[in-house]
This record gives sequence, structure tokens and C-alpha cells, in this order.
Amino acid sequence: MSKKKLGFVSLLFFLFTMGFVLIDLPEFKVPIGWPKPVYDFKKSKFSNEKIMLGRVLFYDPILSKDNTISCASCHSPYNAFAHTDHALSHGIGDSIGFRNAPALINLAWQKSFMWDGAINDLDEQAVFPITHPKEMGEKLSHVIQKINQSEKYKKLITDAYGIDSINKQQLLQSLSQFILTLVSSNSKYDSVMQHKVSFTTQEFNGYKLFKQNCSSCHTEPLFTNGSFKGNGLKPNIVLNDYGRLRVTQNKKDSFLFKVPTLRNLSYTYPYMHDGRFVKLSEVLKHYTEGNNYNNFISKEFNHPIVLNSDEKVDLIAFLLTLNDRSFVFNPNYSFIK
Repeated sequence: MSKKKLGFVSLLFFLFTMGFVLIDLPEFKVPIGWPKPVYDFKKSKFSNEKIMLGRVLFYDPILSKDNTISCASCHSPYNAFAHTDHALSHGIGDSIGFRNAPALINLAWQKSFMWDGAINDLDEQAVFPITHPKEMGEKLSHVIQKINQSEKYKKLITDAYGIDSINKQQLLQSLSQFILTLVSSNSKYDSVMQHKVSFTTQEFNGYKLFKQNCSSCHTEPLFTNGSFKGNGLKPNIVLNDYGRLRVTQNKKDSFLFKVPTLRNLSYTYPYMHDGRFVKLSEVLKHYTEGNNYNNFISKEFNHPIVLNSDEKVDLIAFLLTLNDRSFVFNPNYSFIK
């Protein structure tokens, strides 16, 4: 066997043992056993240079009207690209949004974005926070102008696109290419599925409870099925948020919100679309003690989940196996000076 072929085989073996397999593009890796991503990689050539440009842009407040808010302001890497210091997103001029910022995890497998699914193309998703008056409050045309006039970006743009200035499409694609690299697949749960380690008795019992009570919506291995569900939450009369209805204008979609991933729960609190729960125990209390809002409950959740105190502890023990510390502290995702 030639040295070149031997090297390629060695690379494949390394990737397999690390829990990854390559797909069409050498820069994007799909974890073993995971479904095929739904993102269309053919739209734009995936490259390390575009990823780097997107990474720098992600942390740069230049995207906001007053140069104070960046993507990372609401999506911190140390919170699995969510935020924990407040329930609702904060924007320019100390403005407060009306939803909790969701974690940016494994988005290559998602067909729609945001709590109500208002965006169905990852390459367009950044338009909403950049232009929303309570988030970044900026015009895309002005963002492009600021970036193209900045010395900081000249080499980054040339490396990524071979030109000296970028347009709207290139800006958005660079951001989405960086976000696409945010794949979290190295938790204890993943190691168990790869037969590298085993669950403790408590974690295993929790896993069985999870499969019995939670898996129809929080489907493995992504721990979300990407759909929109009602879970009986009492409507927030202050926010007056009707969820999916805002997009479809269909009354049947009232108070339906996107099913969030359960990965990295220790880092992504507070929970729910309005950040009303700070602790996992509060979330379990909601699901196990019932409520008076049956009109807002999905078919999958039409009655309280019955768990005793020990089973609640077991279930939380399993959920904690979904934490991926190597993802949260991956230097490849952090801010670059």
C-alpha cells in the first residue's frame, strides 16, 4: 500500500475512533450514528477561511447599530452558545427582547430556526437579530459598509473570497459556516453509545425513564425532533407571546414553540422560551405536577408525567450525561483577538 493510501486509511481510523465520519466536505464531520444534516452544503463552498471570517464576525459588536452588541452577547461559548445571566435577550440601548436566546448547537440538522420557526434557512437567520430594533438594531447595508471599511477585515475577506469587499450573501454565509461547526457530540451519553464507557445505575435508570416519557419530542441523538409543541406552560401575560401563531397565523399553532435540544442543559439555563425556569428541578416539577392549561398542551403531553422523588433524581442524572464540556471549552469556537 502506498504511503498516500496508508495515510488516508490512518486518517479514517482516527476519525472513527473519535466518533466522527466524513461526509461530502472535509471540513464538516458528522458524528457516527447521526442522521444526515439537512443543511444544503452545496449552496456555498465550505472552507476554513470562511469559517474564520464568520468566527471573527460572530464576536464583533460591529454588527450592531451602536457597536455594543455581538452575536456572542446572547450566545456565549461558555453557555453552549446560549446565555444564563438573564431570562430574555438584551440588545442595544439596554433594550430587552421577549424571548430567551436558544443554544446554537447542531444547527446543520435543523430545518427551521428561532422559537417560532420564523426562519427556515440558516444562511438568512442572522438577518433577524442584526435588524431587530431590540437586538442589534442595524441595517445590513450599513453593516456591510462598516466591515468593508475596516482594516481588520481586509485580509480575512481576501482569504475567504479572493476579493477586497463582501456583500450581504457572503456576510451571512460566513456567519452560518462558523455556526455550522458548532457540533456538540462528545458527552458521556455519546461515549456510552460508542461503547467506550457505561452509565452508572442511576444514569441508566434515568435513561429508561427518559425513553418512556421524553423521547417522542426530545429524540436521540439530537435530543430534539425540531417540531413545535405546546407543553402546558401558563401564558406570559406580560410578553403576550403566542409562539408559532406569529408565523403561521393559524390558531391551532397558538402557544406552540420549538422543541429545544436537551444537550448541555447545565450550561444553557434558564429554560423555556421565556427563561422562566432556572433549575432542572423546576422543569420537572412543571411536567410532573400538571397544570390548568390543557388547551395549550401537545398530544404527546396530555397528562402529567408520573415520577417519584427518586425517579426525578435518576432522570436528572441521565440529563447531566448530555453535558459536553469539550464543546463548551473548545478553543476553536472562542473569541479571537
